[in-house]
Amino acid sequence: MRFSDTCFLSCIRHHGGCQRRRVFLGGALWILMCACWSPGASAQVSSEDVVEPTRILFVFDASNSMNAFWGGQRKMASATALLSESLEALHQSESLELGLRVYGHGTKHVTGQQDCDDTELVVPFSSYNNLIIKQQLSRIRAQGTTPIARSLEQAAYDFPDKPGRNVIVLITDGLEACDEDPCAVSRALQDKGIVVKPFVIGMGIEDKWAASLQCIGNFYDATDPEAFEHVLQLVLEQALHNTTVHLELLDETGQPLVTNYPYSFTDTRTEEHSPQYVHTMPWNGQADTLYVDPIPTYNVTIHSLPVAILESVVLSPGVHNVVTVPDMASGHLTPQFARGVRTDYGALGVAWHASGACEALYQGRLGEKVRLRTGAYDVHFGTTPKVVVEHVEVGPLDDLTVEIPSPGSLVVSCPTSGYAVLLDAVTLETVLQFEEGDVSGRYTLQPGNYTLLFRARNARGTLYSIKESFQVTSGSTTNLKLHG
Repeated sequence: MRFSDTCFLSCIRHHGGCQRRRVFLGGALWILMCACWSPGASAQVSSEDVVEPTRILFVFDASNSMNAFWGGQRKMASATALLSESLEALHQSESLELGLRVYGHGTKHVTGQQDCDDTELVVPFSSYNNLIIKQQLSRIRAQGTTPIARSLEQAAYDFPDKPGRNVIVLITDGLEACDEDPCAVSRALQDKGIVVKPFVIGMGIEDKWAASLQCIGNFYDATDPEAFEHVLQLVLEQALHNTTVHLELLDETGQPLVTNYPYSFTDTRTEEHSPQYVHTMPWNGQADTLYVDPIPTYNVTIHSLPVAILESVVLSPGVHNVVTVPDMASGHLTPQFARGVRTDYGALGVAWHASGACEALYQGRLGEKVRLRTGAYDVHFGTTPKVVVEHVEVGPLDDLTVEIPSPGSLVVSCPTSGYAVLLDAVTLETVLQFEEGDVSGRYTLQPGNYTLLFRARNARGTLYSIKESFQVTSGSTTNLKLHG
């Protein structure tokens, strides 16, 4: 590595470019990936069956608006008939438990007197109860208001306090009517691990109101009964499958031994960042398994330095997925002055760049130990003048320091105001541009040879300019007296 007083970087060429390729697994599953700053990065997804009980709670809208006609018959009739058909055809097992909560069916809607507690668990969770739910649906009459938030809140108590995958399927034709926030309730249920991200089936929701339901969960709007039937089948297919994933961060030998990096899954459609965790490898040496929504296409970001990104990751529903991220080995680098001396700079900023890159990948401070993926880096010190240590190689498990000489001081004394500039004596680059006025003061400078050009304000001729050349050394003070 070598020192340079300034950084001559060209931003014309593109750094951190992405390579794209497709990986086909089982003919249908593909991942289109882009690993920035790591041209060899890729993702692989493998599958192995994971068995865990699944509970699906249908939260059904029986508000007065469900009496409106939709595709030739009332919404209530269409929704109950299609849901009943789906339930009748549903394959039942001990590992599948169903429940039904209904809102808006108990109290007739009266303007200004709506019953926001009109929500009821009509069919508690049980196995082999699909026909019971079908029977109860036939008895429901739509007549009340729309307390979505309170229904979701109560749904938290409907699920048994036992291990399992808990899913909510909300079927509604309207918006929250009780001045509460169903989106906040849904987030709280997910954050506490009570349910996975809910499914929301809208029945002819206007576009301007759709956002109010999209934030609850995976939102599908059916424009007519035929679309409702298709969406319902799609949702049930996804709800019935346990989809899990774990990340394998590979070291320089290709082994999944790297951990403790934060990461984010980003839904490419909604741009929602979820889930977001810190990678963990428990005592058994296996990365933690997550339950995820298999519907979206994800961008997976590993928040390393530099960042690693896998684009357009598609998960296989109903099985366990493994996403592998190569080239995640790392070392540590600490920037400091020689012998770690304290200086007059105060809190000195330091920027880390991928070697040759124009933009910094991280802005920090002197003495900060930074974890970096293996590779070459340029370290920019915010000294006067700026010092750049180029092409520092960081290898796996390295714990390196990069040192630059400690500064010295320049004390300028001048009895009159004027115009001045401090130059590097060799390159003639500007080191300090003094404002018009008094140039007297103390300045912290890196070791080197400098030239100060000065003309007093009251000096009317160019020939009265003063040139002073001098040297600054580490830890010493250079005194410069100017006579205008």
